[in-house]
Amino acid sequence: MDSNFPKVLPVGRDLTAQQKIALSARMISDAHMALDVAGHITEMRDDGTMLSTPYGKWWFELQASDMLLLDADGRVLEGNLDVTPAIHIHTEIHRRRPDAKVIIHNHPHYSTLLSSLHMIPEIIEQQAVIFDDEVVLFDEFTGGINDVESGRHLADTVGERGNVVLLANHGLLTFAESIEEATYRFFSFERSCKFNYEAMASGRKPITVPEAPRREMKRIMKKYNHFYFWNGAARQVLANGDAVLD
Repeated sequence: MDSNFPKVLPVGRDLTAQQKIALSARMISDAHMALDVAGHITEMRDDGTMLSTPYGKWWFELQASDMLLLDADGRVLEGNLDVTPAIHIHTEIHRRRPDAKVIIHNHPHYSTLLSSLHMIPEIIEQQAVIFDDEVVLFDEFTGGINDVESGRHLADTVGERGNVVLLANHGLLTFAESIEEATYRFFSFERSCKFNYEAMASGRKPITVPEAPRREMKRIMKKYNHFYFWNGAARQVLANGDAVLD
């Protein structure tokens, strides 16, 4: 990290990949952005297998030991719970996008609201500059993405064009190379959608962030902000107990 930036206050302990996924789910649930059992988080591993949240438990109750180990096609190799029927959202995007090592999907309120309008939020506040040219609207509602063919169609449509996907009339996907950054994008995008909705509800047209300073702001914020966010959010969850890590 550049010397002119303050050090990141650490979480206070080393965490496994399973623990980080469970923490991410708990952060999102604590912020009231998770819809019962509807969401899923996956992380692709170097050996071609992936970790996944299970199907059937709400995110507020997930623990690290609940995480599943899947093969590249979404079949359970290890774990005592079921995999989501929508696992092919993940398998096919991971296959198409090696940079999308982590994928988070859920149905947070404001992102889903804008998805019902088939509307990509405008960049009307500073935090949203990280999404400049990074949001894709998948503007088809095809029902559940519950097979390889529909997952492949989604992945092909998304292509290489971004790290955030609004699924029309459905919900939100965020991609990243780490769970920390994918979680930060999830929170930040929902916040941006809320700002856009509230601006529209005010009856006045918001002023977008000017184009000129966006690139440098985006570079700085993408490089550092997810560390600050993740560590603070993890400490907040763990302050209430560490059963999530079991």
